[in-house]
Amino acid sequence: MSILFSPLTLRGLTIPNRAWMAPMCQYQAEATGPQAGVVNDWHLQHLMSRAAGGAGLIMLEATAVAPEGRITPWCLGLWNETQAKALKRVVRFLEDHGVVPAIQLAHSGRKGSADAPWRGGMPVAPADGGWSTIGPSPVAYGSFPAPQELTNQQIQQLVRKFAEAAERALEIGFKVAEVHGAHGFLINSFLSPFSNHRTDTYGGSFENRLRFPLEVVDAVRAVWPDELPVFFRTSATDWLYAENPHDARRGWDGEDTVRLARELLVHGVDLLDVSSGGIAHDAKITAGPGYQVPYAAAVRARTDLAVGAVGLISEARQAESILATGQADAVLLGRELLRDPYWPQRAARQLGGTTRWPDSYGYAV
Repeated sequence: MSILFSPLTLRGLTIPNRAWMAPMCQYQAEATGPQAGVVNDWHLQHLMSRAAGGAGLIMLEATAVAPEGRITPWCLGLWNETQAKALKRVVRFLEDHGVVPAIQLAHSGRKGSADAPWRGGMPVAPADGGWSTIGPSPVAYGSFPAPQELTNQQIQQLVRKFAEAAERALEIGFKVAEVHGAHGFLINSFLSPFSNHRTDTYGGSFENRLRFPLEVVDAVRAVWPDELPVFFRTSATDWLYAENPHDARRGWDGEDTVRLARELLVHGVDLLDVSSGGIAHDAKITAGPGYQVPYAAAVRARTDLAVGAVGLISEARQAESILATGQADAVLLGRELLRDPYWPQRAARQLGGTTRWPDSYGYAV
């Protein structure tokens, strides 16, 4: 039997297979007005086609917990009831087709107020619909403006915003909440010494740099039911000195990720979604098929936390091997599912697994 198409149970939730859709921003929401941050027809077709394609879990793209938490003005949000109401349709459709609906709760921090990537992704000025950004320290990302350093009071306000967004997600019907702690966005920028230069209780030591991320996790876990899982997405390495010794800049690395995983387990996280990079705009990333899998494998081998592997996973047998050799508990597909929404259906045929077709398709195929 194919492991890729076997179920995975986390707490009281059983996910029908282990081929999941990774969160991928679409930058297609309205930027202003009453529909700002609200899912629309583009998002519906994007998500629903991957549901028909057989993914066991679909993770909604980075969904901002506050207006200034968007990556671009056209990102999704969950800071108001209009946004929540629109998402109910998505959840209903996914569940009707046997897919577990999951949502990634996010704040962009110092990398926010950006243009769409196909227009270069450069900063959008407040006069043009952008905003002033925030971060743990006034350390700029590349050519972006330096963010405003957060006060302790503002940090606590952000913790509450994550909890409030999680409450809305639960009411809508999402079954998994993922805290976005990767790719140089706000939570990740607290973790990394490259971007966190604070000298108070939220900076300096490893334990202090974990303080805000763990406070967010605790706040989300407190409002999320015991029978449903919470995920955390991390950048396993900043791709600075640890991977590139010629680069003298110190950042987060794989050993830090293993330590983080042990802490997250204590704080009620059920799966670590292991990505990498994003903290330094000019870091040298050595990419290739499955290039991030070793970081997921290290967490799985050295902790009791379940892990998801992501990053240039494109072949069915490659995904099956990652699971069969114990390197991960699930694989998350990103760009491959953009190219082929029906990748899980094709992989199931190749591996002898089964996944569900919509009735209107299944009788014919």
